[in-house]
Amino acid sequence: MKKTIGLLLFPGFQIVDLAAVTVFEVANAMPGGPYYEMHMLSEHGGPVASSSGVAVMTQPFSAPGFDTIMVAGSMELIQASAPFVDFLRDASRASRRTASICTGAFLLAEAGLLEGRRVTTHWALARELQRRYPKTRVEEDRIFIEHDHVWSSAGMTACIDLSLALVEADYGVELAREVARKMVVYHRRTGGQSQFSALLELEPKSDRIQTALTYAKRNLRKALSVDELADAASLSRRQFSRAFRLETGQSPAKAVETLRVEAARNMIEEGNHAIDVVAREVGFDDPERMRRAFLRAYGVPPQAVKRAARAAA
Repeated sequence: MKKTIGLLLFPGFQIVDLAAVTVFEVANAMPGGPYYEMHMLSEHGGPVASSSGVAVMTQPFSAPGFDTIMVAGSMELIQASAPFVDFLRDASRASRRTASICTGAFLLAEAGLLEGRRVTTHWALARELQRRYPKTRVEEDRIFIEHDHVWSSAGMTACIDLSLALVEADYGVELAREVARKMVVYHRRTGGQSQFSALLELEPKSDRIQTALTYAKRNLRKALSVDELADAASLSRRQFSRAFRLETGQSPAKAVETLRVEAARNMIEEGNHAIDVVAREVGFDDPERMRRAFLRAYGVPPQAVKRAARAAA
C-alpha cells in the first residue's frame, strides 16, 4: 500500500525544496514500486508561486489523512496565516510523522509541534529559531534530526538527505541507496553530519588549488607533504605555497589538519570506531595529535564528541 505524503506550500516557498519530491518520485520507479503518493497542498489551492517566480499547482487543504505531512521552507521567514497553522497542527496530529525543510521548522514551532523536541534548520537562522521558541532544542549544525516522529532538516539540498532518510526508514537502506545512486547523489549524508564543509570554508579560487585540496581529502591517510600537494596542483613547490596561502589564508599543513579533523569528527559521529582507529584512518600519526587538533578546532577532545554522539543517538 502506497504511503501518502502531503507537502504544504505557501507563496514564496523555496523551489529547491521540491527536490524532496524527486526522491519519492525516483523511489516509485524502483522495483516493487510505486511506494508513495504525493499531494501538493496550499491554503486555497491552485498555482502557488515560489520565491523564484515559478508556480506549482496545488490542492486546497482538506480533511487531514496523510502518512507524512511535510512543510517547505523559504528564503526569508514568512508569517503563516491562522488557517495554515491550524491545518498544519491538525494534519500533524492525524499523520504518522511530520517533517520540515529549512525554515519550515518555524512553522512547526508556530503550530506548537516542537516544544521539548530536538530540531534543526538552516544554520543561518538556527539561533533565531531558538530565540523565538525557547522551548525547542535547536541543534544548528545538523543535516537532519528525527525526534519523537517529527523530522526536520537544514536548508537547501538537505531536503534530499531528509527524504532519503524517510525512504530508508520506510523501506530499508537498499532502496534509499538505489534512489541516491539514480539521483547521482554521491552519498546520503547522515543526520549527525555537519552542515559545514571544510572545503567550502577554505574556498579556493583556482582550479589548481581546488584540485590539490580534493586530492588531499581523498588521500588523508598519506603524509601529504607540500611537494605532493604541489604535484597534484601541477605547480612548483614555491608557486603552490604562495598561491595556496593567497587563496585560502592558510598554510597547506593547516588546511590538511582541518580536513583531517572534519573527517575524524564525521567518523566518530557516524560510527562506533575506536579513537585510535579514527586517528589512523584520517592520517594523524597518533591519537594525541588528533586530540590536540580537536581542541584547536572545536575546543573539546574527540572523546567528548563521541560521548555527545552517543547521547544524541
